[in-house]
Amino acid sequence: MGKADIKAKANTDTPNAKVETNEKQNLEGSLFTMPGIFRGIAEQSMSRTKDNYEKLQAASGEIADILSETYSTHAKTAADYGIKVIEIAGANTNSAFDFLSKLTDTKSLSEIVQLSAAQTRKNVEATSAQNKELWQLAQKVATETAEPIKKGLTRVLQKAS
Repeated sequence: MGKADIKAKANTDTPNAKVETNEKQNLEGSLFTMPGIFRGIAEQSMSRTKDNYEKLQAASGEIADILSETYSTHAKTAADYGIKVIEIAGANTNSAFDFLSKLTDTKSLSEIVQLSAAQTRKNVEATSAQNKELWQLAQKVATETAEPIKKGLTRVLQKAS
């Protein structure tokens, strides 16, 4: 026998050999069971992640639909607002031309002053009414744009939770 064989034999004949073997078996057994535990945790995590991903995907699709609907509504109401501004500009332009036409027919300074005062009063009243219309229309635009977003996001968030 060589020196290496004696050393190998001497290492296996220690008085604590059975204890070390049992400890190794317990340690090895726990090492083999640990991946099983981690596998279970990983499977649960993957399942939850998959469920959350599906919920998020569905929610993002609904949010895209909500935003599309909101954009359509906003585009329509914004167009209505733009049309109203154009109508007001046309009315104001016609009023100015009417004033200029009447102004050319005046014969005295007192008629000019009287016509100017009447036109100013008419302009102030028209501007007040126009501002009121535009304000109401702006509120309508804001409400009709925000309402679908509010309702839709509330619905999506309730589904997601």
